[in-house]
Amino acid sequence: MCRLKYLIPLLLCGALRAEMAPLLQEALNKVVQDTDRWAYTQTLIERDKNGKERSVAVVRFDPSKPYAEQYAAVSINGKAPDAEDRSKYRRQGERRGRRVDRAEREGTTTYRKTLGELMDLDRATVAEDTGSAVTFEVPLKKEGNNRFPPEKFHVTARVNKQQQAFENVSVRLRQSIREKLLIKISEGEGTLGFTVVEPKFPAQLTSIVGRGSGSILFVPVGRGYDLKREDFKRVKPYQERFGVQIGPLKALDF
Repeated sequence: MCRLKYLIPLLLCGALRAEMAPLLQEALNKVVQDTDRWAYTQTLIERDKNGKERSVAVVRFDPSKPYAEQYAAVSINGKAPDAEDRSKYRRQGERRGRRVDRAEREGTTTYRKTLGELMDLDRATVAEDTGSAVTFEVPLKKEGNNRFPPEKFHVTARVNKQQQAFENVSVRLRQSIREKLLIKISEGEGTLGFTVVEPKFPAQLTSIVGRGSGSILFVPVGRGYDLKREDFKRVKPYQERFGVQIGPLKALDF
């Protein structure tokens, strides 16, 4: 009887995990399916450690155009983009095109694994169930992970039951980490927010908020950013002209 007392909660936990796991997988699948099917205007605000604005860039992204034209600056720090700004975003689009072409040619993924690729779905557990949404704690994979060491980061994902789509995904640094012996990151967190932009399509990534602090050569630094996407328009991805499909979970990242 005593053993049964402790066994029942474990069995219930396992059943709950098995029942909810497909919900998390479906939310991830929807992110993948809609990758590069939306054009949008993105506003990125970078802030210093005191929260003061350092820069504001408004850019229109259109994945239906040739790569060199996919990023078009609308305004930089409140001013019309100059030739240097336009060249900068043209190069960004060209780099993106080279990565996609290389991935197709070599059968690889990307030059770095995204957050979506590093999430260990098989080990995800239910942290909270409100009836309308489920929050998962999602461990990270260790193999091939040089960005988010599993023991250093805590990841949660909230999924809307009715829509079977993400409401948000959050990443928080558990303890300080050091990179290349020169840079120490003492705290950091980021949240991806999702919103339905058209009722017949899954919720889209519409905001990213990130904060971090640490030191470079023992000099304290801090940085934050707020990213917002709006004015969405449904389009056909440029890479589909050759039948190229983006790999699983590429779209879910910081």
